[in-house]
Amino acid sequence: MNDKTSKDMERAQSAFHKKEAQQREGAKAMADYRAGEEAQRTRMAKLRALRLAKEEQERKEEAEAPPAPPAKTKAKGKKRT
Repeated sequence: MNDKTSKDMERAQSAFHKKEAQQREGAKAMADYRAGEEAQRTRMAKLRALRLAKEEQERKEEAEAPPAPPAKTKAKGKKRT
């Protein structure tokens, strides 16, 4: 009976250690996931700021540029045959 109890105890300890290891790995995976999300948000914010600055610069250049000459239209006339 003592041998059976010993085996049960070993199995219980093994299961306990396995669950502890899974919890540590899960916590590490979640931390990595969150760090990746934060890095992505940072990159997106940087790119958004660059895009907005570029668009603002283009608007300023467009406003400062001289007006474009009027487009030429085709004269309506008779076709030569």
